[in-house]
This record gives sequence, structure tokens and C-alpha cells, in this order.
Amino acid sequence: MRPRADSAATTGYSYRAGSSAGWPARVRSVLVQFSDYFSEFNRYIAPAYHHDRCERSVQMRLYSMHKREFALVFVTFLACCGLSVLIGLAGPSITAQSEVRASSTASSTGGGTGGTSPGPDGDLAATKFELRTPALTAYHQQLWLIAKVQTTNVDEESYEKAVHVSVTAHGIREDHRPALILKADREHNRSRHLHCRWQGCDELVVLHLGYLAYTHYLLQIRFYGLESHTYHVKDITFYFRTYNPDFTQIEIWFRLVFLVMTFVCMMWYAHGLRKFPSHDWSIEQRWLSMLLPLLLFFNDPIFPLMFLSSSWIPGMLDAVLQATFLSALLLFWLCVYHGLRQNERRWVAFYTPKLVLVGLLWLGAIVMASWQKCNELHDPTYNHREDAADYDSYKALLMTVAGGYAVYLAFLVLRAHADLGAMPFFDMRLRFLTIFMTVVVAVTLTLAGMRYGAGTLEDDFVSQLSTTYTSSAHFMCLYGLLNFYTFTMAYVYSPAQMHPQDLAVTKDNPAFSMMNESDEEQVLYGSDDDCRRPLNLSRCNEADDSD
Repeated sequence: MRPRADSAATTGYSYRAGSSAGWPARVRSVLVQFSDYFSEFNRYIAPAYHHDRCERSVQMRLYSMHKREFALVFVTFLACCGLSVLIGLAGPSITAQSEVRASSTASSTGGGTGGTSPGPDGDLAATKFELRTPALTAYHQQLWLIAKVQTTNVDEESYEKAVHVSVTAHGIREDHRPALILKADREHNRSRHLHCRWQGCDELVVLHLGYLAYTHYLLQIRFYGLESHTYHVKDITFYFRTYNPDFTQIEIWFRLVFLVMTFVCMMWYAHGLRKFPSHDWSIEQRWLSMLLPLLLFFNDPIFPLMFLSSSWIPGMLDAVLQATFLSALLLFWLCVYHGLRQNERRWVAFYTPKLVLVGLLWLGAIVMASWQKCNELHDPTYNHREDAADYDSYKALLMTVAGGYAVYLAFLVLRAHADLGAMPFFDMRLRFLTIFMTVVVAVTLTLAGMRYGAGTLEDDFVSQLSTTYTSSAHFMCLYGLLNFYTFTMAYVYSPAQMHPQDLAVTKDNPAFSMMNESDEEQVLYGSDDDCRRPLNLSRCNEADDSD
């Protein structure tokens, strides 16, 4: 069939259909034509020519933030953290301490806070010490008994000596009758290594009570192996260390303040996202919807139960909730840095390796906390550093896992910046996440190095009693940092304020918002070059070859 010439001149084209061509060929031609039109349209809505992300997400407030507003958010975050530190510096010390010197006590167990039963020839090394603790309340939380030995040694050398410590403990009931807690049997006769230099020796933790069930305790202490032919024991100072009741009150009030602030922030964040389906949320918004409830438990709504009941369960639960939030924060960083580059996030390939890595850290912290707590309940003289045969191996394993996490996170950060750093709006997401993550990690590591040292695996907040604590600034800095960091993310990742007609969901890379902004604003947040770095270089090369 051949069309007329006037028809061809009018329409500007002519066609010839073979006699064998049927409806399948025509349908195929229509589909190819539709695909071409869709490809041309997709070129205008995609932020990069080769970026073919398939999911859609809610436009975040971060997309509309200028450099001034971003700087204001960062300065506000630092100001809030600095205010927390100043409040802590003005607060009381974390620990309270009272001491008893063996040389100043009476030679009998009569009144006072302690007494001694002298050994042969008045040698303190073979003396049985009987001590009575000061009055304790629930606000003291825990009790440590620490001994510091002084000798008559005048040699300028360091030496180490193995000693045995036998402990008997009684709790004083309300009717003033003693209740046996520990007896000096073989189970409570511990070996300790005493490190000395000149006349002074390192502090020796004799006893640790994880919770206080009595107002007073009677303790009988005896050392075996302190005798020496080259020096004599000059004096022994016993320290009763507890949490400062004034610090405990500050901890209760500020935990309550952070708890209320977290609840308000969580409700405000949920109110902003309620109008959007959950499958349209970005990966940051989904994670933050989980981090805010975990932060609520991190601040521990049942923390006051520690002072209303003489039980170890609230303290153990507090350690578990803190470890859970910190592990979730570590998992959040891994998933976001990897998820921004990953189109498909399946459980087996995407989440499982990260869950295994972070789960080992979480499980290690929980096992260490449970291990220490259970052994202390059974025997307050237990010290996992010296009495656990596999402690060093266990600690090395956790440090190896932590090192693997750090390497993996650094790799994801570098890959994300290399692949997405030149793309508009993606560079803002990476810049915000990296800057604030660096601040949180740097401050946390600094606090860990200053306060905990090698005791980062212990479940107690004050884990290393040989360290000097001057104020509650460490507590306020750590809790304020984590709370204000989460609040800042909630503000930045909340949905942007838009008109009702603009509430349509945009791409996870904000393409539709880019169409409505000027070229000057686009240059502000990223490169205006049409040729940007693609996510998949192989597809880029294939597209170039096809052209």
C-alpha cells in the first residue's frame, strides 16, 4: 500500500508496511517509542544521568538549609554540649570517700569505724582488721573497699608481691543484729598482686558491693604474705568509696530532663512524618524513628527504681539499655553510609554482615556486664581482671572486633564521599553526617581515654576507682553529647515545610526539589555540571559506548 503524494507532503513523512507485518510488530513499535519518551523524561528528573535509584523518599529539611543555617545548627549543638559540661564542672564530685588508717585505730574492736587485732610483735602485716562502714543510703549506690599499703622500704626500685586477702562481711539489720554476707572460707580468700615502688604501693580493691542492702557493714580483713625480710609494713590505709549522694541527685534530675526532652522530640518527629507512608521515608528518617525510642530507654525511665528497691536488676537493666542504644548508633552509621550508595537493601546481603559485626560488640558488652554482676552477687571480692583466666583473651577478641568495625566504617565513608561527593544534595547529607559523627566519636574516645583507660569493658559508670574524678562533668558531657546529637539529627532529617500542593513525594535524591530551585541555589549545594560522577561506572561506560 502506497500513500498519496499530497498526503505525504502534508504530513512530512511516508511509510511502507509490508504485507507480512501484523499487530505484534505495531505493539512492539509503540512500546519502543514509549520507552524512548520515558528515557528522555527521566533525564530531566534524575540528578545524574547514570543514577537510576528506584526508591522514593520524603524531602528533608536538610535540602533547604543554607550554609548559614547549617553553621547555626552546628554552633547550637556545640553550645548545648558546652553548657552541659559547664553544669557538670559546677557540680559535685562523682565519688565520695572516707578513710581509716590502721595505725590510728584502737587495739580492740570497740566503738568507732574500725579496730585492729595486732599480730605478733605488733606487725601490721599479720594483723586482723575489723572495719565498720559509715552510714550508707540508696543514694550511695555502690561501695568499694580499697586498701593502700605503705612500707619502710628505702630502695629506689619497683617490685611486685603476691598476697592473699581474706574477707568476712556482715550487714547490720534494722534491729542492730548482724547478718552474715561473706565468711572467710577458701572461696573468699583471693590472691592479689601488689605493685610497690619505694614506700608506696598501688591501691588494692578488696571488696565491691554492686548494691547496698544495709545501712552499715562490718568487715574483717586479714592479709597473708605481706611479711618480708627486707622491709616492714608501716601503715595500711582503707578507703570506703561510694557514689556521691549529691551527684546521684543531679544524675536523677538530668536523666529526667533528658527523658522528657527525648519524649517531646520523638512526638514532634513522628507528628512531622505522620502524613507520609513509611515506605516513602529516607534511610536516615527510618533509622531515626528507631533511634529516638532507643534514646528514650537510654535515659532509662526506670532509673529511680535503683533507689527504691534493694535489687541488682534495675542496675543491670540500665547497663543493657545503654549498650543497646550505643550499638544501634554504630549500626546506624554503617547502614546510612552504605545505603546511600546501594539501590537494593536486602536483609541477607545488606543488613546481615552489619548486624553480625555490631551484634558481636553488643553481645560482648552484655556478657561482660552480666559476668561481672553475677560474680559480684555471688562473691563481692571477685575481680574479673585478676580472677577471670580468659579475661585478656576475651578483651583482645572484643578489641579486634572493634578494630574491624572502625576499618569497615572508614571504608564506607571514603566510598560514599568518592561516589556521591559531587552530586547535589547528596554531598550535604554526607557532609552533615560526617561532621557530626566525627565530633561524637572524637569526644567519646577522649572521655574514654581520660576516664576509663583499660576499663572500657566494665559495666559500671565509674569503672576504674583508681582514677581521680573531680566533678560530674564527664557524666554531663557524655549524656549531653548523645542526646543533643540525636536531637540535631531529628531536626535536620525532619520533613521540610512545604505547601499542601507540594507534599508529593520526591526522589531519595531530591530531583523534584532541584527543578523548583534556581541555578544559584543548586551551585550552593553542589556542582552544576551536567556530567557528574555516576554510581555505577560500568553502566556509564556502556552508555558512552552506545552513544
